[in-house]
Amino acid sequence: MWGSEVIDREIAGLVDRSVAEDGLVVVLTGAGVSAESGIPTFRGPEGYWTVGSAVHTPQEIATAAMFARAPEAVWGWYLFRLGVVREAEPNAAHRAIAELDATLSDRFVLITQNVDGLHQRAGSTPGRTYEIHGSLGRMRCSEPCQRELLPLPDEIPAKDRDEALTDHERQLLTCPRCGAWTRPHVLWFDEAYDEAWFRLDSSLDAAGRASLVVTVGTSGATNLPNLVVQQVVRSGGALLDVNPEDNPFGDLARRVERGAAIRAPASQAVPELADRIAVAASAPR
Repeated sequence: MWGSEVIDREIAGLVDRSVAEDGLVVVLTGAGVSAESGIPTFRGPEGYWTVGSAVHTPQEIATAAMFARAPEAVWGWYLFRLGVVREAEPNAAHRAIAELDATLSDRFVLITQNVDGLHQRAGSTPGRTYEIHGSLGRMRCSEPCQRELLPLPDEIPAKDRDEALTDHERQLLTCPRCGAWTRPHVLWFDEAYDEAWFRLDSSLDAAGRASLVVTVGTSGATNLPNLVVQQVVRSGGALLDVNPEDNPFGDLARRVERGAAIRAPASQAVPELADRIAVAASAPR
């Protein structure tokens, strides 16, 4: 392991020391992990969408304001994304994180910005997986008349671009209690994190109890991931950033005393890093 391009002696020592402190190990994942399974971020050209005669960016489509104006168009965009997600498979990073979850049990928390469900398909424990941006596989009443999350019906197909919903699909996308539109269970750009839907308090609590946070494939472009990382560092925990590109979390990891940046793809770096964390967790104290 010492000779690998991912885990050098310095990083291994940082892992060993932080895991020996008995705090939580928190893994924070972003779009870079899913990109290695072939899922684009949808913030680029892939996500542009036509509503009426106008073409909108993903940042305009994925909003409560747009849903209020054009719910069917917004649902069409999400069902188009669903088709891409259904074709994807968990990669080596997803599987390694799930194995680490099983090994560390209550010492582990996964915080993910991804809405594709690949972590759960790889075997991550739902109770220790905080989907802070929601899930494409679930929906809820848009009013809301209830707090229950509903599974997206299996009968709902993925949609091609510009393919309209059928009457039957519209019916399946209405709330069974009040008859209003359901909405995708995702955090939109004009909405705020909360505990009930997006595990705000739970994520910050985990950060406060963590001795190590590993950020994987995320640039820290949204608020809660930044708060999590800042809380861990402020509490004296270690920060490891895994990303093939430079990013704010990697820059921070290089500046803090207990930090390191690993410039490698998630599917290469995470399995090796997870193995080292598991070995450190099983070492005699």
